[in-house]
Amino acid sequence: MTSGEPKLEILADPEALARRAANWLFTAATAKVGVFAVALSGGSTPRAVYERLAGPPYREQFPWSRTHWFWGDERFVPHDDPRSNFRMAREALLSRAPIPAVNIHPIPTEGVGPGAAAAAYESELMTFLGAKQLDAKRPLFDAMLLGLGLDGHTASLFPGAAALAERNLWVAAATDPEGGTRITLTYPAIESSRQTAFLVSGREKSAMFRRLCRGDAALPAAGLRPVGELWLFADAAAASNLPDWGAS
Repeated sequence: MTSGEPKLEILADPEALARRAANWLFTAATAKVGVFAVALSGGSTPRAVYERLAGPPYREQFPWSRTHWFWGDERFVPHDDPRSNFRMAREALLSRAPIPAVNIHPIPTEGVGPGAAAAAYESELMTFLGAKQLDAKRPLFDAMLLGLGLDGHTASLFPGAAALAERNLWVAAATDPEGGTRITLTYPAIESSRQTAFLVSGREKSAMFRRLCRGDAALPAAGLRPVGELWLFADAAAASNLPDWGAS
């Protein structure tokens, strides 16, 4: 999955996982001098992380004013739709922490078509980076949060999707297995991060998590080659199919 060895940490339960991931992000943010850029993930596991960041002690100590928030993917629905990743993040974190509005960069999903939305978000990322080419020496993101689907997808990169082969575009429109439309970062943009973390919770993810840890090339999630460090945070249930695991 990466040029270096992934850092695997197994936590006792979902609460411990959320606590560890929140501290991981806080540590990365406070260690960085200047602007800190985060790409958020959707789902119930990261929601618990966001809710923890919005409470003490992080609410008072996190460098909100210099942190910018992006999304790894988004369903092509209005931002107030219950399925929206933006809505989830807004409810769990963005509306509860002192974050400047200009630091929040949602994927556009209204008033444009999927292709135009992807192009607009790519343009916004390029403007933020100040370059039209990705450079491993100056990653686009400082931290990237990712989930793991039951089919091995991450962000909205699903098995067999055309976007898996994309190496030029940073953002693409995609179709999910239910026929819904999504906007997703492609491999090059996801990989352009100083630190990347998979957050995996639940026994139903255990078989897929084991395949991810083994680097199964059939899984989109295992196809990542991050330029920086890769972390695998899992709770005991998700790690139950791994040999010789122990919860911390």
